[in-house]
This record gives sequence, structure tokens and C-alpha cells, in this order.
Amino acid sequence: MRVSRRGFLKGALAASAAPVIIPGSALGLDGAVAPSERIVMGGIGLGGRGTGDLQWGPLSEKDVQFVAICDVQKSARERIKRITDAHYKNNDCQMYSDMREILARPDIDCILTATSDRWHAGVAIMAMRAGKDVYAEKPSCMTIAEGQAVVAASKQYGRVFQTGTQRLSEANFIVANELLRLGRLGEVKTVYAHLAPWGGVEMNRKWAPAEPEPPRDVLDWDAWLGPCPWRPFNNTYIRGGWHHQYDFYSSVIGEWGSHTFAQCQVALGLGETSPVFYPYVDHPAAEGMEMRFANGVRMIQKQQGWRGTCGVRYVGSEGWVSCADGYSRPEVSHPSLLADYSKILQDYLTRTGHAVGHMRDFFNCVKTRRVTVANAEVMYRSMSTVHCANIAQWLKRDLTWDPVKAEFVNDPEANRLRSRAQREGWQIA
Repeated sequence: MRVSRRGFLKGALAASAAPVIIPGSALGLDGAVAPSERIVMGGIGLGGRGTGDLQWGPLSEKDVQFVAICDVQKSARERIKRITDAHYKNNDCQMYSDMREILARPDIDCILTATSDRWHAGVAIMAMRAGKDVYAEKPSCMTIAEGQAVVAASKQYGRVFQTGTQRLSEANFIVANELLRLGRLGEVKTVYAHLAPWGGVEMNRKWAPAEPEPPRDVLDWDAWLGPCPWRPFNNTYIRGGWHHQYDFYSSVIGEWGSHTFAQCQVALGLGETSPVFYPYVDHPAAEGMEMRFANGVRMIQKQQGWRGTCGVRYVGSEGWVSCADGYSRPEVSHPSLLADYSKILQDYLTRTGHAVGHMRDFFNCVKTRRVTVANAEVMYRSMSTVHCANIAQWLKRDLTWDPVKAEFVNDPEANRLRSRAQREGWQIA
């Protein structure tokens, strides 16, 4: 059918006059965030703890869009997809079994990873090499060498990194740390760090009996192991039995020490160093080990003494403060220490630019490119403390550590334990 020029122009004008309906969410109206302003996030290994991270992290933030999940277990990736799609009321969350595929997506800005201990550093390094910022659950490195490699990758590729020591971004712990920093406690020469009240430093090195390996699309066992030594498949590992296994776990010290050492070291203004002396103690969990910093301050490992989990206690010449999960306010030697609680918290937020909310702090730093509160250096230094304490217990002798050279003084055997061999084909750090 032929259309005259005049008829075509009349039709075009009529079409241009018709209303075009654009949803307010696409324009950032009604409290929504425009797509151009949203952070796009993907996840790698979000079973267990990672599911909670997903729900209180990206799914609770209006300026973040979670778009993809990678997991070597089919059931895990399908579960995360169901949670995500139900939240957004669509079917858009993409699933991957190979992390290289999710990392190759140019639209993804950052990665949330919460695998078990063995993969945290490897995923973080691969993601930063791919140009992604990273929120990695703790403990974020299995060895001192891995921690150094995470720091190097963050610097080389200019990526934002946050380790999941979330108490550094919780109001109670912030105020406790500030009481120390502000000098309200007087001279602080002793701090206490809470250890998990289970297990020990010595871990199981025996293999579980071999079981039939599932099809690769159900569980990619080779990828689950990654850089760890090869072991035959056993479903116990998948159900949480990797805990207390030397190849997969950072010991009872790493379990909570990855939190509490970081809290103590940041509060002391020593977040970018580590203790220099680690005395061996004859206790399965290194209870009472008095690690000493170069300035003489002692950080003592304690399994008991708090009403909640992951507690810290700072003791000074003028008073003390103690805080753990579940405390409505920190416990202090005198109520006057908390008289200006709200002001202490607000002054900290104004001074540092950090946020109450650990994932929120990460997202803010993704946007501003500022350094996170639990950045790669803080992670590496506090995890070096974990690993040095482990090594002293394994070798059953006192050790002296040089935090500048990152080596034990006059102890070649201890220095060999700063790293672990990685399986061929999976060498990452």
C-alpha cells in the first residue's frame, strides 16, 4: 500500500503526540534509584552465611541490583535464584557454575563471596583481576602469603575490598573502639580477644572415606576443592564437615579471631601491623596466649568472659570497656564513659566517612572509591596474627615476627608455613 508524503508526516506527528509511559523506577522517582546509579552485584558461593549476607546486603539496599549467582552446587545456585527472583518479582537472576563466566560479565561492578575458608582469597583475587570490587567473608585468607596476594591485587587493579568483619561497622563496637582511641580509658596496655569456644588449633588431616562423586552439573567437586590438595568426594564436607579440617579451615583461632583481632588492632591504631611475639601455650585452643605488639601492648586470646559472641575487652589505667554480640550497650567500668554515646558515634561517622552497616560501608566506597573500614591491609594484618598464632601452636615454641619483612626471625621452619602448596591447575596466589 502506497502512503503519500503528507499522510506519512501526519501519522508521524500523531505518534509523537501520543503519551509514552515510563515507570517511575526507571527515572529514580518515588524513592527508587535510577538504573544508571545502581551498583550491579553478583555472588559466588552464597550458601549458609552467604544467604544471610545476600538478604541484609544487596537485597536490602535500593541502590544495588543483584543479578547473578555462581555456585559449584546446583541446589545452592537454584536456591539463591529463587530468593533473588522472589525479592525482585522477576525471573532475571542468572546462574553459573563456573566463576570465570560470571566474572567475564562487563555489567557486574562487584562480587559478594561467602564460600568456606579455602576459597575466599582465590575468589577475591580472580574477581579483582577481572575489574570487580569485592566483599569477601572472613576469614579472608588461608595463609599469610594469600593475604599478601589479596593486598597486592587490590593495589594493582585499584579495587575496593571489604572483609566481612562486620562488627567494625556496628554501633556498639564502634563506640567501644572510640573510647580507647579517644583516651577515655587512660593508657591501654592490655586488650582481650574472644575465641570461639569449640575446637582447637590442631586440625584433622585424615581423609573421609570416598563416596560416589555426583554428576558435575550437580556438584563440580574439582572446582569445590580448587587450590586445596585433592581429596576423594565425601558428602560430609559439603554439609559443613570441612570445619576443623586442616586443608579447608583456618582453625579455632581463625574462626572468631579473624573478627576480634581486627577489632582490637583497629581500636589500638595498629590495623596496619601485627604483634611481634607469639608465646606457645599448652592449651588446645591457645587460651591465654599473650601476643605482644612492638609498643608493648598485649593482646590476649580468651575463650571465656563475655555474655555474647566475638567479644573484645580493653583495659586501661582509667577504666575498661567490654563489648560482644547481644550487648545493648558496651559494658564499662563507669557509666560516665557512655554519657555521650550518640555523640561519640556521630563524631566517628563524621570523621571517617564510614557507615553503620558493614555492607553499606562497602557500597559507599564502591561509589566514592574511598578505602573501606575492613580493607585488604586490615584483613591481611589481622589474619597474619591468626596464622602466626597457629604456627606457634603447631611448632610448640615461641615465635618472633617481623611485620615489616613479613617473616619470622631466625626460624626457617616457621617461615615455610607462611604459605601452602596449591594444586596444579588451580594456582591463584
